Amino acid sequence: MKDRGVLTVFSGFSGAGKGTVMKELLRRYPDQYALSVSCTSREPRPGEREGIEYFFISREEFEKRIAAGYFLEHAEYVGNYYGTPAPYVIDKLEAGIDVILEIELQGALQIREKLPEAVLVFLLPPTADELERRLRGRGTETEEKILARLARAVEEAEEMVHYDYLIVNDDLDECVEEVHSLIHSCHHTAKNRRELMEEMRKQVQRFRREA
Repeated sequence: MKDRGVLTVFSGFSGAGKGTVMKELLRRYPDQYALSVSCTSREPRPGEREGIEYFFISREEFEKRIAAGYFLEHAEYVGNYYGTPAPYVIDKLEAGIDVILEIELQGALQIREKLPEAVLVFLLPPTADELERRLRGRGTETEEKILARLARAVEEAEEMVHYDYLIVNDDLDECVEEVHSLIHSCHHTAKNRRELMEEMRKQVQRFRREA
């Protein structure tokens, strides 16, 4: 019996390295995970590709899709929309494939409401100083945007209590393996093995009849 896939939602401060960790996880274990590609209304950063990092759509088109119920979750972050297409995620989970989502706090809590079995993970930098260093090291954003992301981190720090796990991204290799082990272990939780529980309940019923 193949279990339903595990949905793991990753959030974290901008600059915590979420994208880097996810890419390395997929590189090491390409057959075990599917990364849901989100839609966004923001402009692509240098090197980002349509359909790989994001689906880049206009703000107007994004709002049309919100109205049509296309997104599993959606949120506005630092002036731009982000959202997760529902059909892709549900299809993969039902096929027994683990799906990982990289989304911010507001979206993660929407996922928890719709899919209570989802596992919420918050990725942290080792220190606040390192967070600022990584943001500035990108070299792709204005000072105003950087300050907005740092201010947002102050708010997000108060919401970490809503997550199931916290993982520090200090050493990339260690972080990726911690994430992989965590998701693997989630396959054995009772809430993710409901079909197995139901099958065993049915099987043991014969003992009641034979008693």
